[in-house]
Amino acid sequence: MSNAQRLTVGIAALLLGTSLAACSGGGTVATVNGQPISRTAFNGRLENSPMARTVLQQMVQETLIEQYAKNNNINVTDAEIDARENQIKANFPSGSWDEMLKARGLTESDVRSALREQIVLDKALKSQVKISPAEVKQNFQQSHAQYDKPDQVSARHILVPNLALAQTIEGDLKSGQNFADLAKKYSTDTATKDKGGELGTFRRGQMVPAFDKYAFSAPIGQISPPVKSPFGYHIIQVESRTPGQKATLASATPQIEDTLRQQHEAPLIQPFLQSLQQKATIVVNDTQFAGLFPSPPPAATTAPSAAASAAPSAASSPAPTPTK
Repeated sequence: MSNAQRLTVGIAALLLGTSLAACSGGGTVATVNGQPISRTAFNGRLENSPMARTVLQQMVQETLIEQYAKNNNINVTDAEIDARENQIKANFPSGSWDEMLKARGLTESDVRSALREQIVLDKALKSQVKISPAEVKQNFQQSHAQYDKPDQVSARHILVPNLALAQTIEGDLKSGQNFADLAKKYSTDTATKDKGGELGTFRRGQMVPAFDKYAFSAPIGQISPPVKSPFGYHIIQVESRTPGQKATLASATPQIEDTLRQQHEAPLIQPFLQSLQQKATIVVNDTQFAGLFPSPPPAATTAPSAAASAAPSAASSPAPTPTK
C-alpha cells in the first residue's frame, strides 16, 4: 500500500462528516414535478439515519483534535498542507482530482481542513514514533524500485469528436492560431478546456495508450496530427519531458521515513483519540444520540490491525483510472 494511497483514503474518511454535515439552513433541497423537498425534512431524515451517529462522532473528534492542537501549541502551516496535498494529487491525472472532489461534493477547503487534522495527529504522536537508520535502509533494499522517479511529461491537448474537426484545428494551430483559444472554443474535455487544454504533468500509464505513446515520443513543442482514442480525437502538444531517475538511499530517505512513520503511527491513533474523549466533557443534548459518548468511555481494546483500519490514513484504495 503506497503512502499516497493511504493519504487519499484518509481524506475520504476524514471528510465523511464534512460532506454530510454541510447540509444546513432552510429552503428547498429539490423539487419533484414542482413539489418541494424541504431542507428541514431532508435534515430530519439524515438525523434519523445510522449515518447521523457517524457524522456526530466525526464532528466531536474534529473538535477534540482542534482543542488539543490549541492547548499544546501545535501549529500547521500552509506549506505543510500544500506538501501533503501535492503527494495525493500526484496520483491523479490533470482534471481527475477536481472530478473526484466534485463527485464527493467537496471543496479544496474541505480537503485542506482534513489534511490539517492529519498533520496535527502526526505531530501529537511524533514522540512515540521512532525510526532507525537501519529500518530505513532495510525498507529501501526491499522496495527500492517504488522510490525511482519515472519519466514525466507536461502537455496540453484539444479533444474533439470527429476527425474532420481535428484536422481543421491541426491546420489552424500550424498556421499560428493560439492553442489555448482553440481549446476553449472546441475541446470537449471539460476538465481542461477552460485551462487552455493544459493537462499538467503525468507519468507513463496515466493516459490512454494512444495518447501515452505519442506524449512520450513526440518532439517538444510539435503540434500532433489527430490521435484517436476511445474519447475522440486529440491534438496534442508536448511542452516538456523529464527523464526518470533511479532512487538512492539518500534521495529516498524522506519518503521512506514518511511511509514508516505512518505505519508506526497507525495503531496509536485510535487509543490517542479515545484518550482525548476520556478526558473530555461531552454533553449530548439530543436524546436520539444518548449513550453515544459514554462517560467514561470503555477502555481502549482495539487491536493494532483494527486501529490501523480506523486511522484516517491507514486504509487503501486505488486512485481513479485516468480517462484523458
